[in-house]
Amino acid sequence: MKAVIQRVQNANLKVDGKLISEIGFGYVIFLGVENTDTKEQADYMIKKIPPLRICEDENGKTNKSIIDVGGEILLVSQFTLCADTSHGNRPSFINAGAPDMANELYLYVAEGIKKSGIPVKLGVFGADMKISQVNDGPFTIILEK
Repeated sequence: MKAVIQRVQNANLKVDGKLISEIGFGYVIFLGVENTDTKEQADYMIKKIPPLRICEDENGKTNKSIIDVGGEILLVSQFTLCADTSHGNRPSFINAGAPDMANELYLYVAEGIKKSGIPVKLGVFGADMKISQVNDGPFTIILEK
């Protein structure tokens, strides 16, 4: 399981021109679920993301969590994070989780993070989404389990 976490000032997600989700300050998280992932990897993400101290404190230091600053999360399923680019020039997505399994773990992560009190907005699994975001910093990290 891979998560790309981008700290943002705001973000919105549209499908077919219709606004589906939007957040103010917080994180846009692109989550890639691989075919070997289980709830163990999902539980790692649920445990790791809320207390992660990547928000600035009053001194401009990255010393606060999203919980501390009252931020929100836009969680987007992103199978392309599972791309294998080791051969040739066209990525292979054979490592991406099957849609039913990947969606189940994606929703499981969303619900788990919500339990820590963070508002979590979702994308539309499998849809062609258009995401606009204003990156803050920019500050981007990658979590893998």
